Amino acid sequence: MRVYSFPQGGIQFRDPAVPQKTASAVAFLPGLSVIPLVQHSGARAAPVVAIGDYVREGMLIGRGQGPGSANIHATVPGKVIKTVSWQMSDGRTNEGLVIRLEGSFEILGKREEFSPWENLRPREIQRLLAEYGIVEMEGPGNPLGDMFVREDSTGESISLVVRCVFDDPWLAADYVLCRERFRVVCEGAVITARAAGAERIIVAVSYRERDLGRRLLEDIETYGIPVSLVMVGDRYPQRNRRELELALRSYGKKEGLAIAALLILGPATLAAVHDAVKLKRPILDRYVAVGGQAVRTPQVLKVRIGTRIGDLFEECGGFVEKPRRIATGSPIRGREVLDLDEPVIKTCSAVFALLDGPGGGETTRACISCGECRIVCPVGLDPEYLYKRTAETASGGGGRAAECHGCGCCDLVCPSRLPLSSVIVNSEQGGRHD
Repeated sequence: MRVYSFPQGGIQFRDPAVPQKTASAVAFLPGLSVIPLVQHSGARAAPVVAIGDYVREGMLIGRGQGPGSANIHATVPGKVIKTVSWQMSDGRTNEGLVIRLEGSFEILGKREEFSPWENLRPREIQRLLAEYGIVEMEGPGNPLGDMFVREDSTGESISLVVRCVFDDPWLAADYVLCRERFRVVCEGAVITARAAGAERIIVAVSYRERDLGRRLLEDIETYGIPVSLVMVGDRYPQRNRRELELALRSYGKKEGLAIAALLILGPATLAAVHDAVKLKRPILDRYVAVGGQAVRTPQVLKVRIGTRIGDLFEECGGFVEKPRRIATGSPIRGREVLDLDEPVIKTCSAVFALLDGPGGGETTRACISCGECRIVCPVGLDPEYLYKRTAETASGGGGRAAECHGCGCCDLVCPSRLPLSSVIVNSEQGGRHD
């Protein structure tokens, strides 16, 4: 089977500090849960409960306010004992409700009761997704309803892309989820296609996982919707929207398929869609990869939203040595964690604690003009030139800097450990802002 990829650049990213992708373990339920009111791309959800109130598992506690905002639910039963706020590494302030675990669970440990969805109209499915606060479980956390509107506004036919592309080892949680909740992901994809008005499902899978791809294809085929399997490369950043679109449009051209608007979603999001529509359940937990050189026993954990990050490290045996960097996401493009009391949110797929920087050290040196950054850039830019121009002028990177999407390939290969991509992206954003 042919493998489709982007034409230039990229890297093969490996990391021995990632947890094994064999199975997940269920994390302990936290005695205190911190439920943030911002777990999405838009405005803070408005709290609908107060200090002293008792809440049920799955109960609405924050109502979304406008575009980009989503409903927030209690992930454990208990008493709201206080509100807290904390500073994020990007300068924003988040706030949340602290729930002390009390009372009985209404969902956990109970027999699942399935609701039929086959006769639901798209608008009815969209209403359920909004009610249960379903967002894209990565990136900024865009509400699915907003994504449906954006793709539908193009007036083109929509293809839903099931993105099982594992170009980064820190996608271990998505990989394990896809294996353990295989049928849930498939049915979630079909439900999402119905809600979005998608005419076709495209399963995009890293070529080393062709067996997983075939299983996904065969299961989705049983629902009677047109579905295609596309094997793509596993060079980072193949999973990025631009690089994935290049591969899929190349596939469409070869196969004679008219691939227009693409709605690209990962397995965690599709599983959340299934749970909302078929189980009438909000996002209560998610799979999280916990690891890094500083962590004693890296694991993939099934974690309740609102569990504090420090608790996850404790569950993995604590630190072998004081970490120099703690972040969520991936060492390439992760978000720094400033406080171990910061909670897991809907979009948190991995947390890690490192003893050094992602490239093996944190000390930067002068550029030696080796050209490695030019070789790996998937957009064909000259990161060395743009970085130096940014340092020399106050007007930003200039040239083709706007094409940089901050994938971080150049940062990872730079022997001088220069923060090339972040400087280029930040300078360009600053130039556009001015």
